[in-house]
Amino acid sequence: MVTPDNPQIAPLRDLDEWEDDLLRRYPEKPGTGHKFRDYEAEARPGVRDFYRLNHRYQTMEFVREKRAEYLPLQKRSMTVWEAMEFLNTLVDDSDPDIDLPQIEHLMQTAEAIRRDGHPRWFILTGLIHDLGKILCLFGEPQWAVVGDTYPLGCRFSEKIVYPEFFADNPDSTRPDYSSPLGIYKEGCGLDQVTMSWGHDEYLYHVVRNHLPAPALYMIRYHSCYPIHKEEEYGYLMNEQDREMFSWVRAFNPYDLYTKSSERVDVAALRPFYEDLIDEYLPGRLAW
Repeated sequence: MVTPDNPQIAPLRDLDEWEDDLLRRYPEKPGTGHKFRDYEAEARPGVRDFYRLNHRYQTMEFVREKRAEYLPLQKRSMTVWEAMEFLNTLVDDSDPDIDLPQIEHLMQTAEAIRRDGHPRWFILTGLIHDLGKILCLFGEPQWAVVGDTYPLGCRFSEKIVYPEFFADNPDSTRPDYSSPLGIYKEGCGLDQVTMSWGHDEYLYHVVRNHLPAPALYMIRYHSCYPIHKEEEYGYLMNEQDREMFSWVRAFNPYDLYTKSSERVDVAALRPFYEDLIDEYLPGRLAW
């Protein structure tokens, strides 16, 4: 992983370590006896350190700063394929634990969706959903790029992974953020809620004017496990959120369970995916 050596910036060996931990917390097969709160004894030290940083520094003030920095979308101008190739540079060839380039992981997700006969926009969503991880290449620390996402400006749910680490978050002592609703109104809708910063929110703003609503929900909330897995924060959601989260839950198995060591033929698949990209996201996009 191309990141600084400072462990405060990069406690994970690589970004995939977070996703590996998701597989431990949410195993594919039901009935395994796994319980969400079992993570304490099993998580790797790097994952614990990662969430310690994430929960300490993901404040409302931090997110507002990042939105002001990134959402003008003035960092780069790239096609989607160029962004995929750019993401590939996150992989350090000296790391023996990373077998496949990022572009192949993206295609594995998209190909699984394609095999199941989903619409073309759904396939494209699988292909691009993690492209926001290029935030690491813009110098952002891991804890501001990946990890479970969650609402800010209200009480932190006890069902967020490692909730005890929020004790170090300055927002946890603010009276206006201390109730379940915090600064929001019941049923206000998630679009009115400030979420923790990361690759989901960033990519959503890159593509928000180009894709149908279900795709945008998949992109924006696929890491929001407190909502789509733990069913928290329902009091903030409106009817559209509840309808659209059925799509987020339909997407989640493809996000979690499609990675494998089996190679995909990028060159052979490229014409199909370039045509798909051109249909929805043609030309150069602002990043």
